[in-house]
Amino acid sequence: MASTVLHLRSEDKPLEHRSALTPTTTKALINAGYVVNVEKSPVRIFDDEEFSAVGATLVPTGSWRDAPKEHIIVGLKELPEETFPLKHVHVQFAHCYKQQGGWETVLARFPRGGGTLLDLEFLQDPATGRRVAAFGYQAGFSGSALALKNWAWQLTHPGVPLPGVESYPNEDALIADVKKDLAAGQAKAGRQPRVIVIGALGRCGRGAVDLCLKAGLPTEQIIKWDMAETAKGGPFKEITESDIFVNCIYLSSQIPHFVNMYSLKAPGRQLSVVCDVSADTTNPYNPVPIYTIATTFSNPTVPVEGLENPPLSVISIDHLPSLLPRESSESFSNDLLPYLLKLNDWQNDPVWAGASKLFQEKVATLPKGALEN
Repeated sequence: MASTVLHLRSEDKPLEHRSALTPTTTKALINAGYVVNVEKSPVRIFDDEEFSAVGATLVPTGSWRDAPKEHIIVGLKELPEETFPLKHVHVQFAHCYKQQGGWETVLARFPRGGGTLLDLEFLQDPATGRRVAAFGYQAGFSGSALALKNWAWQLTHPGVPLPGVESYPNEDALIADVKKDLAAGQAKAGRQPRVIVIGALGRCGRGAVDLCLKAGLPTEQIIKWDMAETAKGGPFKEITESDIFVNCIYLSSQIPHFVNMYSLKAPGRQLSVVCDVSADTTNPYNPVPIYTIATTFSNPTVPVEGLENPPLSVISIDHLPSLLPRESSESFSNDLLPYLLKLNDWQNDPVWAGASKLFQEKVATLPKGALEN
């Protein structure tokens, strides 16, 4: 029986340095009998030579398009915005199952070419319903870091947007940078910021809280809310009375707004930074409907128009874990490895088969016109 071939593509999203496979997990797959082709990548946090050293075959950047149909294409973030039909099985985050803007165009490419999407966001253990691997902790950790940096920057550079940021080599470097900025902000404000984290009991929320603690904020400055606290329905004055709001919920259905333009204009607002880690920018159910664009590492914030004293800006970067690409890749890929090892029989594995079933269900909701080549 021929070996299953996995093809790791180079990421195209700007400043996306993470990788679904690492040299460590690639070696484990090769030892299990897989063939792993790795596209040369100028952006991946791991050097190409780290993959070839464990037995992977290096192939040209972007060569997944012409790979044999039976090869499984592995990536992280969205494919480039192209229109040709997709013939392969793709393992990635596609962001097209929640009615996001342009979802029909993205999703329709797969059935148009006879391909299949196995979306990493929806890989679930059928026994527990829990995701088998996620970047949630690193997303919350990184989002909270940028939120603290932005709070301090607003105080030390009034009227100037937070400048672009680059990825950090490790967690220690990020924490040191946040501590430095936080000290400068505290010197200007004469106090520490008050942070409210919603979704604090999940992986994402735990990451957000842990960053605040590691940066030196005392526990009493961190308000930790989850479903019990939000059950009564918002908007919540506890958000506008805080300096920083970090939204870490996983949105699956419509819920009352946590904050909106009406609540922001109420007297006594202290809030000056929102980090929407969930980044459901185009989701009609977004409970933080105060912005309309996704921000980037090059332009991390967007102002909320019409608000002064204090001004308010939003961070809505949809790949925050790339701020710590090596550590987040290692953690995610290690969690995913037991399931990657079953890709040679993915149609009969309950986790992958569940993702395939969901794909077929979503395809069935496509408008007929979307399927025309």
